Amino acid sequence: MGWRGHLSLHYRMEGARTVALDRHEGPLRVLQRLYPEGDAVCHHVLVHPPGGIAGGDELEIDARLEPGTHALLTTPGATRYYRSSGPLAAQRARLRLAGGARLEWLPLETIAYSGCVAENQVRLALEPGAEAMGWDVLALGLPASGEAFANGSFLQHLELEGNGQAGWLERGRVEAADQRLLDSPLGWDGLRVFATMWFARGSAWPVATREALLESARAACTACAASSLAARAGATVAHDRVVVLRVLGARVEPVMALLTQVRAAWRAAAWDMADERPRVWRT
Repeated sequence: MGWRGHLSLHYRMEGARTVALDRHEGPLRVLQRLYPEGDAVCHHVLVHPPGGIAGGDELEIDARLEPGTHALLTTPGATRYYRSSGPLAAQRARLRLAGGARLEWLPLETIAYSGCVAENQVRLALEPGAEAMGWDVLALGLPASGEAFANGSFLQHLELEGNGQAGWLERGRVEAADQRLLDSPLGWDGLRVFATMWFARGSAWPVATREALLESARAACTACAASSLAARAGATVAHDRVVVLRVLGARVEPVMALLTQVRAAWRAAAWDMADERPRVWRT
């Protein structure tokens, strides 16, 4: 039997302050609420004390945001999926936003150790007027240590529910034995860090905002390509409610550097907000 963990987060307004009620079962919880940007934005750090997810472990996160709330969720370090003898290791997040709510889902990287059998799922349910940005950064093996992703599999599931409209679903499995995917120039091209960043809305993006998001992301990608950052990236409109940035790199650090630049640009373009980074990233 593996670990079973469940974390429920309910964000609501008390006056001008975003507050949260959290309930947990098992080894999954949040640290104290932080307000580095003032009362309107609640920063939360998700922690999993065992330090990694092994075969048989199942972690579930359920976040619900009421109208007018703004929550930022991140982690203090990488999420690690360890080698399994066969059972699945899974983390599943369901993020539900009422109209007028904002969410930033910003976990640090996920490391898939060789031999893992893993699933990472994020499902978004956004009412009209709700907006959420986030990312998933996957590193196969430990490239900096020369430890290859020699066997195992990783399933990534990202879904924006329809709520009466057309939905959006991306679901893909990476198998260590699939060299055509991992090494082909049409696939990962020998690189082992892949990121998907998204900015989703409960209804279609206004054209002017959508174009501003695309332009700012592409400007950051161009600057990255012209610098010493070893990352390849491109932005597109995957759905009328979703703008997507994809990044490939040899190491986590240049990929995260680009994502944080795009986050700052998207915050400014869509929300007229400054680049306030979580305190835990600076420690």
